[in-house]
Amino acid sequence: MLYLHDVWVNWFEGEENGYNVCEFHEWRKSDGIEILDQAPILLIDHKAFVYIENDLQDIPSAILKQIYQQAYVRKNQKRQPLDYACIITDGFSIMAFDTMGYHIPMRKSRLIPRQERLVLELIRGRTPEKYSLPKHTEKEFHILSLPPQYMAGLTRKERQLKQLLMIAIDQLEANQSIEEIRYWLTEWQPEQYQQIKHMSFEQAWYTLYQELVNGWGIKHEAFCQQIIKGHAFYEDIWEREQSTHTAKSLRST
Repeated sequence: MLYLHDVWVNWFEGEENGYNVCEFHEWRKSDGIEILDQAPILLIDHKAFVYIENDLQDIPSAILKQIYQQAYVRKNQKRQPLDYACIITDGFSIMAFDTMGYHIPMRKSRLIPRQERLVLELIRGRTPEKYSLPKHTEKEFHILSLPPQYMAGLTRKERQLKQLLMIAIDQLEANQSIEEIRYWLTEWQPEQYQQIKHMSFEQAWYTLYQELVNGWGIKHEAFCQQIIKGHAFYEDIWEREQSTHTAKSLRST
């Protein structure tokens, strides 16, 4: 088995979508960087890689058997094994995961560029191993877990704010207030006021959703700030995203 040592990881816990497992250039000073003393490397087929990267379901048992207690962290000068942790690659993309003792990829991380290059060098000329996936429920995307195409090209901050906006839009649907949804759609499309005041709740909500789910820009950000105003929890998330900056000091490879 192949191994990588002194592996820098930035765990994103409970993330089912790979687009929320940030690449190195989006790591922040506030993130908790951990170093794995040792991590096994598995070259796996693309289907298995996508399954692990973009879901939180059972990892193939053959993988779990291969990696059992093969990864280590160093704590208080002692090496401690992790039950199920490793680096996986399909020959193109690379990701580390740790199940935290379970059978699902509870924590996921990208690697720093230098170590990504080392992984690709180590697996050069090798053939990916094909794994049988466990019986699982096919993943369904929805408003609180958007399909990747709606997040493509966005920065970490933009993805976070877009998810925050979708939470607010989802709450509007739960409230079922025709006056409220017409108000917010008018705020987004004031020139359509005459048409909006005759829309049903379903028409207005769907129109607003379709307008907001595509792309991201200054108008989206301003609208997000406006719609969450007065909701302390959402405002706290907004403020954190506005005040955090990508960690410049971590960019050396």
